[in-house]
Amino acid sequence: MERFFLYDDVEDTKTRFVSFAGKKLRYDLAILQSGRFFGKVLVMDIQFGRFAIIGPDDIEEPGYLEHVYNRSEEDTIELREYLRELLN
Repeated sequence: MERFFLYDDVEDTKTRFVSFAGKKLRYDLAILQSGRFFGKVLVMDIQFGRFAIIGPDDIEEPGYLEHVYNRSEEDTIELREYLRELLN
């Protein structure tokens, strides 16, 4: 079968695994830094199997983290605080 690849690159990445307990929830994250993301990071929620490429502007977008990680506004407060610290 013939395939048309848009790209097939191998790139070194920096991966950070973070687990922290908030007041209500535990957060288990894998954070990948790569030149491919133009200054943003790939944040994977290991518990729920959801991920997004996130930058400082995305953190402040109302409802964005709630939508991406399928959590309530209350459940993303501590995640948002952590990502602000990480990306600033």
